[in-house]
Amino acid sequence: MNKAELISRISEKVGVSKKQAEDVIDAFEEITIETLKQKGEVTLTGFGTFVSKERSARAGVNPQNPSERIQVPAVTIPKFRAGKTLKDALKNKS
Repeated sequence: MNKAELISRISEKVGVSKKQAEDVIDAFEEITIETLKQKGEVTLTGFGTFVSKERSARAGVNPQNPSERIQVPAVTIPKFRAGKTLKDALKNKS
């Protein structure tokens, strides 16, 4: 499912226009990104938690020249931890 399909399904289920559903999705994305940039977390109880994690710097190998070592810098990455309701729903699908 892509973003357009998600917007369509939400607008049908909730009974709002596609534009309103799109605005809600866009706002959720913006707020989540801003929160993760500030090292916060966004928790949707039962569904899951979005967090930002720091991946430390490490030594790597240049794929074009395997004998050459390169330094991979530290970077902040997004992570998602699934909640209990989501995990249980996927475990028990029959």
